[in-house]
Amino acid sequence: MTHTSTVVAGGDHEFMTVRHLVAEGDQVSIGHAIGQEARARADWAPTTIDPRVGRARRVWFERNWRAHYTRLSGIAAAYGIDPERDDLSFDGIDSLPAGSGCSAVAVPASSTVDGHGLTGRNYDFFTSSFEDLIAEFGGGEPAANSAPPMASRPYVLTTRPQHGLASTVVTMGDLDGATEGINEAGLVVALLLADVTGVEPPSATTPLAGLGVMQVPRYLLDTCEDVEQAEIALRTAKLYDHGVGIHYLVADASGRSFVWERGARDAEYVLTGDGPLCVTNHPLHRYPDVADLPADTDESMHTYERARTLTKNTGDGAVSGASLRAAMDSVAMPATPGAPWRTLWRSVFDHDARTMSTRFYLGDSSDETARYSEEVSFRP
Repeated sequence: MTHTSTVVAGGDHEFMTVRHLVAEGDQVSIGHAIGQEARARADWAPTTIDPRVGRARRVWFERNWRAHYTRLSGIAAAYGIDPERDDLSFDGIDSLPAGSGCSAVAVPASSTVDGHGLTGRNYDFFTSSFEDLIAEFGGGEPAANSAPPMASRPYVLTTRPQHGLASTVVTMGDLDGATEGINEAGLVVALLLADVTGVEPPSATTPLAGLGVMQVPRYLLDTCEDVEQAEIALRTAKLYDHGVGIHYLVADASGRSFVWERGARDAEYVLTGDGPLCVTNHPLHRYPDVADLPADTDESMHTYERARTLTKNTGDGAVSGASLRAAMDSVAMPATPGAPWRTLWRSVFDHDARTMSTRFYLGDSSDETARYSEEVSFRP
């Protein structure tokens, strides 16, 4: 087993420090590397949990997501703890605060200049700590000694198991989760807030049996090679979101793509389309025609305008890597003074080349524009 951990963007004097963790070997060894990284840098430790829930979670992972189940043994070993303890959770608390907005688009090879399928994704999120965010929305004062901003220590995690699919993902913080990623088969998965106008803070954060929202991308990248397999995996999985609805953009190397989302009474929707498939932060099953989107409000974080703009800027049938980057930039969150969010990173995936190329937010310039790192390319 080998693993390395290096800083690939940002640093001590920037908003972000981005580390790239590469782990190779069997799944236990990969889990051990993740556990070592969590102990050394992420200030994380296994959390207590209702033993009945803990047991149900381990049973579900063992039956349905063997790779994750095995990695948990390695994480436990890094902490010197028995992995079969039912009263501890050895993975992250998978929830998202309210109010984040993202944009993504899957462009099939038939709509690109060079015949390579492409997916673009902006990750928009708060620039404050969790404590300061709660204080701000509750009308209180910021904490005197608050933690670093929630998304200021992201990871790029590349895992190359002896048996199973290699993948590269970006995670906001949880080393066992992901916001987006690509695997060696060319499958790409990205999560986005599903309904920004109706979201409330999570009702709870305790892990349950099944998949939390940040685990779904990793689960699909571990177990699926194409959109057909991914659709079956989503329809048969046990998912929970603690009231913060998420939808997922899934695209593969053949050029096929879909958006998976839930509606009322646990209805499931798999939405496809001809040409580029754009998704922002409103339910596509509720608004299937971009021409009929309503006007934005103070609460919608420009989700409708971003959808209209992204659809327009990727719909000419001749999308290149450069034009896709420009299209993603056209819907990026501006560096508005006082606004608590920015586009924290932009990823462009080339399904044929099996690459993820990402640039990261480093802070605001004196001229009130956002500063970003050079784009860094990664492979599974």
